[in-house]
Amino acid sequence: MNDSLLPLPGPQEQATPACMVLVDLVGSTRLARQLPLGNYTALMAEFVQVMILTLEARGGQVLQHQGDAVLAWWPAAQAAQACAAAQEAHGRAARLTLAAQLGETLRLRAGVAGGEVLMGLVGGQMSAYGLPVNYARRLCDAAQGGETLVCDEMRVLAPHLAADLCPPLDLRGFGEGCRAHRLLVSAAPGARMKVD
Repeated sequence: MNDSLLPLPGPQEQATPACMVLVDLVGSTRLARQLPLGNYTALMAEFVQVMILTLEARGGQVLQHQGDAVLAWWPAAQAAQACAAAQEAHGRAARLTLAAQLGETLRLRAGVAGGEVLMGLVGGQMSAYGLPVNYARRLCDAAQGGETLVCDEMRVLAPHLAADLCPPLDLRGFGEGCRAHRLLVSAAPGARMKVD
């Protein structure tokens, strides 16, 4: 047996109802190509740090980040806070000081999905497994810059969210006709989302 393999999550008695939020920087490949490596690295470090702080300030627990994408989770009962954090992240990204100094305005996209997940430690870091993790990624991928897309389950968990139904989406792995909703709160710098 290979001793370098990471331990798998231990068995759980039941799944955790959760809200998963994924925020992802738009145009990071362009930035990587145009900026000197040191500037790009510093910008990504500041971006990720601000995203982590923004999500945690609204009660989320960051599970992981990969390059310019950050994933966090909330208990399902805090669905409105999860959506508020996703929306607030847009304004925070747009106001990054280093980006302004480099002549850049950062935009992100976000996906929010709810449902049951199994939580566990992998390599000493908390991880989540289940369809909401994948769904949040696909919704994020489908969002335009400045948008937050949420799944139907989020409308059930937080019925007072202001959102428009999107045309049916063809999300990889989920098939055609997936329903998603676009949160309506402005993602302009300084915008805050009301949480009931």
